[in-house]
Amino acid sequence: MSVLRKFAGQTAIYGLSTIIARLINFVLTPIFVRQFSTAIYGIFTQLYSWAAMITAVLAFGMETTFFRYLQKHEGDKQKVLNNTFTVTLFLSCLFLVTVFLFSTPIATWLNDGTYDRDYVRYVRYFAIFLAADAIAIIPFAQLRADGKAVRFGLLKLVNVTALVSINLLFLFGIPLLLEYVPSSRAYLTWYRPEWLGYVFIANLIASLVTLLLLLPELLRIRLRMDRKLMVDMLSYSFPVLVANISFIINEHLDKIAIPFLISGDEGKIANGIYGAVSRIAVFLSIAVQAFRLGAEPFFFSYAKNDNARRVYALIMDYFVIAMVMVMVGISTNIEWLKYFIEGEDAEQQALYWSGLHIVPILLLGYVLLGVYMNLSVWYKLTDQTRFGLYISGIGALVTIVFDLILIPRYSYVGAVWVTVLAYVVMVTLSYLWGQQRYPIPYRVGKNLAYIGAGATLCWLQFAVFDRHIVVGNLLFLGFVVTAALVERKTLLAIWHQQR
Repeated sequence: MSVLRKFAGQTAIYGLSTIIARLINFVLTPIFVRQFSTAIYGIFTQLYSWAAMITAVLAFGMETTFFRYLQKHEGDKQKVLNNTFTVTLFLSCLFLVTVFLFSTPIATWLNDGTYDRDYVRYVRYFAIFLAADAIAIIPFAQLRADGKAVRFGLLKLVNVTALVSINLLFLFGIPLLLEYVPSSRAYLTWYRPEWLGYVFIANLIASLVTLLLLLPELLRIRLRMDRKLMVDMLSYSFPVLVANISFIINEHLDKIAIPFLISGDEGKIANGIYGAVSRIAVFLSIAVQAFRLGAEPFFFSYAKNDNARRVYALIMDYFVIAMVMVMVGISTNIEWLKYFIEGEDAEQQALYWSGLHIVPILLLGYVLLGVYMNLSVWYKLTDQTRFGLYISGIGALVTIVFDLILIPRYSYVGAVWVTVLAYVVMVTLSYLWGQQRYPIPYRVGKNLAYIGAGATLCWLQFAVFDRHIVVGNLLFLGFVVTAALVERKTLLAIWHQQR
């Protein structure tokens, strides 16, 4: 099997499992926006943005470190596994104890200084499932390193299926039981209709079930540390940690900051609209995540080959084309995708749909994020992870400064443009510094042309053709055909080489 087919095959398995899992989870979006008010959905958006930030801290960059040190210490794979898992386990336990000790002040601070018992419960539920997810990071990385993409995918599907099923039980199953089986009320006195906490309980249960299913991988791990190796690994992982935190700031700080920068219900409503509309862009987010899952172990394992840099450049070319196609496809079909966030009534529907114009900007941000993930291979392979820290740190600084300036004035519209600006800065820095230290023959002009063409088509669809679905899909079809004609010689050459 050729190297490109192997890469494409593994990424397809990760991609298929990720797409199916996220699509199943996507079913919950129209349910949540109908079940909860826009302000309550804003709380949901804010808390899950905090969850992304905390997850990056608990992971401590150990996932990337794990793959790098498997390549560097092929004879000490068990030590690499033991060390990386020990770090995530220790941090998870420390986090869990700390949150439970200080859950009340944390919850009060999150709730604008107002004590609310429900918020305390939300914080505790989050602590448990975030700790469980962090403990599962290295076992999942081990599956990827071993090439067990099918088992990886199945476990991810079990996780999201449990999540969706338990949510449906709390939101619909128990209410139907109470309505049609009156005797059940004596046993379900604890049930609170339309309580947001059940969403977090469902996540908690799904995470614990997944951790239980990872028991075969967990039993392979020994809680032993090699001090010399650990010091070396921590020096590699710390810049990765800071870079990941900075990345999360770029991706989620706006959703954390909006309720603080726009006071009262207005901020919560704006966050609810932003969070719901962002769900429409989930398809491109899925593609980027699936690529990362397949690409990271591949890039490390293939680095010693003579043609590695040429292959990395080729992967970038077709990644950009695929991502731009998804961006244009979603933008041109927004008129039916919008019904996933239609809301409970006409007023709530109008609120959610008022944010649809930011979808192409969100999608452009995800394309740039994917490009940055491709570019970041240079500092990971050369053990210069401090540059990841510099790049992401500068991006985070851009995000923080411009969020403070633009969110109070332009609300979530300002936030989404800030994200794009941060990614433009990060992509530019990573490319320039990377070409000095680990040159890869990227076709910059060609990739920029595809991104520019895709962005122009999205602008035409919204600004000129008023989101007309037929005209939009004709534009999309024209773009696909044009790309196929432009790339036909390269695609045919690759096909004949791989046969």
